[in-house]
Amino acid sequence: MSQVSKIKLCNITKKFVTSEMETHALQGIDLEIFAGDYVSISGPSGCGKSTLLAILGLLDTASSGQYFIGDLDVSNLSINQRASVRNEHIGFVFQSFNLIDELSVFDNIALPLRYRHVPLSDKAVAEKVSACLEKVQMSHRAKHKPNQLSGGQQQRIAIARALVNDPAVLLVDEPTGNLDSKNGDAVMQMLGELNKNGTTICMVTHDPRYADMAKRKLYLLDGVMADELSLELAV
Repeated sequence: MSQVSKIKLCNITKKFVTSEMETHALQGIDLEIFAGDYVSISGPSGCGKSTLLAILGLLDTASSGQYFIGDLDVSNLSINQRASVRNEHIGFVFQSFNLIDELSVFDNIALPLRYRHVPLSDKAVAEKVSACLEKVQMSHRAKHKPNQLSGGQQQRIAIARALVNDPAVLLVDEPTGNLDSKNGDAVMQMLGELNKNGTTICMVTHDPRYADMAKRKLYLLDGVMADELSLELAV
């Protein structure tokens, strides 16, 4: 039985042009992420990891190449179209959490549901939020504000928010970057459990120990996919 492709990049390039220079951040990237995959992307600082994740998350566009989410070509969408597709198909977990302190944990998680094309009933919203809180073991914190939580707890809430729309893929940017080792280990263990239960994950991390927890390890070097040996020689 063939694997179902969730995300596919074909010959993706990204260049940044100023009056003084042209920088090739990504060069000829081919990448396929399948249903149930757990992919880590590693590499030295400045190798293009963040640029690649921004393109995957429709927060930026490639200079050339094609990007498919399922059968949908999202290579040349408008800003509004990208926002709509991102909300419905992609869960994005930011290193800095990006929670809104004025809103409760419940309302932070519910926020993506408020922007759906087809609105949900209050009951359906409550059911989805409660299910995601349970997944990240934070049901007891639903009424709290983010600034009442530890960093590890805030990251769990950020993950729950990213999961609430049942995304095709969960994109995770340095999930342990703002956490101590104990909380970092706990978050990584939770990501592993989510993947075991069917969540498709693509994670950028600088930590080789956490990268090893993924099913597939990919490496970027100077904007191109590299094997592990060439990466070790470079650093």
